[in-house]
Amino acid sequence: MTTIAFILLCHKDPEGVIAQALRLTAAGDCIAIHFDARARAADFDRIRQALSGNPRVTFAARRVKCGWGEWSLVAATLEALRAAVEAFPAATHFYMLSGDCMPIKTAEHVHQRLEAEEADFIESFDFFHSGWIKTGIKEERLIYRHWFNERQRKAWFYRSMEWQKRLGLARKVPSDLRIRIGSQWWCLRRRTVEAALSFIDRRADVVRFFRTTWIPDETFFQTIVAHLVPEREIRSRTLTFLMFTDYGMPATFYDDHHDLLLAQEYLFARKISPDALTLKERLGALYIETGRSFETTSDGRRQFEFLTARGRQGRRFAPRFWETETRLGRDRILLLVTCKKWHVAKRLVQRLREVTQVPAVDYLFNEEAAALPDLGGIQTTLDKRMRHRRALVRMLFDFWETDRLILCVDPASTELIQDLYNDRAEVRLLEIDCAFSDDYLVGHARRVGLAGPNTPPAAIDRLLPTIRYDVRFEIERLRDLGLPGHHRMRELGDLSENARALADFLDIPAETARDIAATDYLFVD
Repeated sequence: MTTIAFILLCHKDPEGVIAQALRLTAAGDCIAIHFDARARAADFDRIRQALSGNPRVTFAARRVKCGWGEWSLVAATLEALRAAVEAFPAATHFYMLSGDCMPIKTAEHVHQRLEAEEADFIESFDFFHSGWIKTGIKEERLIYRHWFNERQRKAWFYRSMEWQKRLGLARKVPSDLRIRIGSQWWCLRRRTVEAALSFIDRRADVVRFFRTTWIPDETFFQTIVAHLVPEREIRSRTLTFLMFTDYGMPATFYDDHHDLLLAQEYLFARKISPDALTLKERLGALYIETGRSFETTSDGRRQFEFLTARGRQGRRFAPRFWETETRLGRDRILLLVTCKKWHVAKRLVQRLREVTQVPAVDYLFNEEAAALPDLGGIQTTLDKRMRHRRALVRMLFDFWETDRLILCVDPASTELIQDLYNDRAEVRLLEIDCAFSDDYLVGHARRVGLAGPNTPPAAIDRLLPTIRYDVRFEIERLRDLGLPGHHRMRELGDLSENARALADFLDIPAETARDIAATDYLFVD
């Protein structure tokens, strides 16, 4: 008889995690939960308390701080997997899920599907020849050691790789392994999991190699399973339905996708929108039904590709039916930092990145050269960014898989700020009020083309009062909007006042805020 131990990796939405665990265990299965160590301790405590009396729920013995593309995701999976193997000796299959996944078939159907084949379901494509990697580095993922996260410390990521190239430090892949690649969402039989864990315990060299590869969650298990299991027993596919938009981001499903999802020949789907409450309720009720049959198809991805391609060519005349939402999301917090002295805001935001680990982007709507991930082209010009601003910000939330995001905006961008405030997400604003010396304003006039190196002093003297007034006008206009969650730091303010504004803006301890506010070079021109 099939019993599934679900391996759940999650980092937010404690109520959703609790509901997921209760839903899956009510059907007779088990679940091992890893809750990201970067998440709020109170959220984890809430989950443990709610599920403490459920014998079909266990937790990873150690919580790992996870980062996209890092070994930490594999480490977290291994922690949950070992906990599941030990806690649930009757489990026959181990199925990877995220907090955004939902079943799209009944538990009865899921069990029958797994019993029908004596096989492991894991995408397993040749790393070098399959073409699975569409963009970005390929061989470099393996042969160079990656100590920096490309999304958080992009400059150091590529600088480190370039130094290794110059010094001839390319390394060899373990000689007995043929590297495979595929989705991290797999379902493995118990004997495969036990063999893989035994192999991992024996082969410290393999673990050491993958620890410094880039995006190892797409190669680690895929390679080990292919090394241990005969090819005839591997189904190179995932049982979880997921699609990617033409911007390279995971497609999100909403309430009106119920029929589309049930028709697909998969068992679970990812990603379900946090706002799709009706869809979640219907899928939850579906899972415990019995006697339900399904007529399935494999055309979901083809429909998606067809419609998005027509949209690219201007031939569709209607929104993508799975991309009609341009909202950021009710449970997300957008943190706007505004300052006319861009270098001051950038310094503060860099400190916030270092201390809070919250993803942040500098003046993306004002500077063409702002460091942005590749989002399929929507980020390439300022005009595109502004025209699709809410979609762009939503994609950044999705890219970093976060519910908190920091953006720098110019105080003159009142229309942009108001538009973001109109979203259902929680939006907060931190204004940095700076003093403007005559020397700074002269430099500003030259930067924006109002003056050049040969502009006569008398002409500059006539400009300065108007420039000073213009700067103050922008700030006063922003304050007159009366936006909720508007906090203020002042160059001439005292440390306690600025620390209090930071603590309220970020929801961080007063001591941490004081340390950030005390940055000695923050206001230096």
